[in-house]
Amino acid sequence: MRIRATVAAVSGALALSAFAVPGAHAADAGSASTYRADVAKVREAARAATSSGNSAFRASAAAVDEPYDLDVTFSGIKVNKGKAIVVGATTHTVVPVTYTLTHPEDVDITAADFFSGPYLYKGTFGSADNEQFGDEAGTCVPTTSTVAACTADIDIYANEGYLINADAGTWNAAGLAVAYNGQDPESDAFDITKVGLADQGGFTSPKIQRLSKLTVDAAPEPVAKGKTITVTGKLTRADWETNKYVGLTGQSVALQFRKAGSTTYTNVKGIKSTSGGALKTTVKASVDGYYRYSFAGIASTAASTATGDYVDVR
Repeated sequence: MRIRATVAAVSGALALSAFAVPGAHAADAGSASTYRADVAKVREAARAATSSGNSAFRASAAAVDEPYDLDVTFSGIKVNKGKAIVVGATTHTVVPVTYTLTHPEDVDITAADFFSGPYLYKGTFGSADNEQFGDEAGTCVPTTSTVAACTADIDIYANEGYLINADAGTWNAAGLAVAYNGQDPESDAFDITKVGLADQGGFTSPKIQRLSKLTVDAAPEPVAKGKTITVTGKLTRADWETNKYVGLTGQSVALQFRKAGSTTYTNVKGIKSTSGGALKTTVKASVDGYYRYSFAGIASTAASTATGDYVDVR
């Protein structure tokens, strides 16, 4: 599920239009083709009925228009094996997640219409600025009568308007579970008070970062020993709003060299990218080898290293 929170949110609830998936109308509640839209409908009802906008639903009996509080909890949510999530300008990034689901014995997590899955949110849980879900629910394998080990994917689509550049940086993870109990969200007879929902946030997640790219060109080639080599290049990063790569200015980049026959690069000097991400410096030719630029990355932007450019020294 790809979700972008909008200013149309009312009383702490995300506008239903932000969840909508055109054409998603299948007969089976929560099936792979309708998972995103069906879960959105249940969460919208719960949040609209809860002015506080957090995961603690009202302790009293469910109101006419909201799901009941499902007794399911999440733990050990691990996103992308703890590594940064790097998203390009136009890519579909699939992020693996593992988690543990705990439930009482009277909650049948093996039911055909029980679904659970993780998601990422930017900002405050319950009134997030942005949320990123998976296209399908997770898969859970019971390990005891009340515990299950689960896996799932979160799908991030850079070219569909669900990320803006300001979203780069720190996110958190959450888990949700829905028990439809025979209710069909696409039916006119859908009774949401018979549907259970658990929604739990506050789990640490790796950063979501903009993909960076580096180029390098060392010239002239071949070159006489002792002569000057000019090494140019460019540092760019993904722009999630234009779906292009744009120059990254004022960043520290290391020029590195690997002698022919060696497998190890060493730092030659450090420079900073200039207008449009341009890189340029000079070195003296000594031996055959490869020159490259390396960028260590910043909070919003992932590290990158150019492919080495070979120079023949004569």
